[in-house]
Amino acid sequence: MIYPWQTDDWNRLQQLRPQWPHALLLYGQAGIGKLRFAQHLAQGLLCEAPLENGEPCGACAACNWFVQGNHPDYRIVLPEALAAEAGTAAAAAAAEEKADADDGKKTRTPSKEIKIEQVRGLLDFVGVGSHRGGARVVVMYPAEALNVAAANALLKTLEEPPAGVVFLLVSARVDRLLPTIVSRCRQWPMPTPAAGAAAQWLAKEGVDDAPALLAEAGGAPLAALALAVDENRVLRDWTLKQLAAGADCDAFACGETLQKLPVPVVLGWMQRWLYDLLAERTAGAPRYFPAASGALARCSAQIDANAFARFMRMVARQRAVENHPLNARLVFEELFIGYRALFV
Repeated sequence: MIYPWQTDDWNRLQQLRPQWPHALLLYGQAGIGKLRFAQHLAQGLLCEAPLENGEPCGACAACNWFVQGNHPDYRIVLPEALAAEAGTAAAAAAAEEKADADDGKKTRTPSKEIKIEQVRGLLDFVGVGSHRGGARVVVMYPAEALNVAAANALLKTLEEPPAGVVFLLVSARVDRLLPTIVSRCRQWPMPTPAAGAAAQWLAKEGVDDAPALLAEAGGAPLAALALAVDENRVLRDWTLKQLAAGADCDAFACGETLQKLPVPVVLGWMQRWLYDLLAERTAGAPRYFPAASGALARCSAQIDANAFARFMRMVARQRAVENHPLNARLVFEELFIGYRALFV
C-alpha cells in the first residue's frame, strides 16, 4: 500500500499507462515514502489482474511472488547498507554478494554505493524475455548512490532501452545524478505532504508531539516517525542544551559524551541548529526547533556574522568527509570549540 498523501500522484501516474516511459525518475525530499511508492508501482506494473486505478490485485500469482520477494521479472538495486529496506530476498542476495566479495575476511563495512557490478548484473535480466509475458521492472534506490562507473554503465542501458523493461529510479538528491541520466528519464517530482495530513498520519501511528517532530524532520513524516523512536533522542536533547548555552557550551564534554555516535548524526543536529540561528536572526522564525525559539533568539543576537559564516563553511567541509574513518571525539571537540568561539 502507498501512503495517504501519495494518492494523487498515483492517480495521475496511471494516465501514463498507455505509453509508459522506459525510465521514470521519482524524486523528492527524503523521508516521504518514495521507495514504498516505487515498489507498489512495480507491483502494479507486474500484476496480472490490476484494478481499474492500476492498483495491484494482491491475489494473482505475480502479486504473491512480488510480496514474497521472488518475482522473476522484478529486480531492486540498492547499496548493501540499505538492503534490509527492500525485503528478505534482496537482503539475502546482498549478504551473499558481500560474503563472496569478502574472500575470507571476517568483517567488512557494507557499501553505501551502488557499484558497477550491480548494474552489470542487470544485463542478463534485461537481455532475456519476460518470464510471464509482461513487463520487467527494475527499481533503483537511491539513484544518487550510483558511483561514477555504475552511473556510466546504467547510462548505456538507458540510451538503448530494452523492449518491455521499465526502470524506476528513486532519488532524494536529483542534483547528484548525471544530467545525462536525468535527461533520459521521465521526471516525476513527489511533493512533501501538507503538515496537517502528515501530523494526522503520525498521530494514527501513535506519535506524541507530532508537530515538533515534523518541524525537526523538515516536514517529512517518515523521518519524523524515525525521530520518535530514535534511541539517540536523549543525547540529541542534551546536545541542543549545549548549543543553547552559547559561550558556556562545554566542548570537551560534548566530545566525551557524543564520541560513540556517528559523525553524520551529530553534524545533522548542528546544521539544523545553525540554520535556525540564521533563520531567527533574519526572519524571526526557526524551522527545525520552534520550541527553542527563545534560546535561538538569545544566541543569534550574540554571534558575529562574519565568524558565523566562516563556521558554517567549516561545518560544510566536515560534512564532505563525514563518512571517512575519523576520530569522532576530536571531530566533535573541534566543532564545539568552533561553535563556542562564535560568542567570544
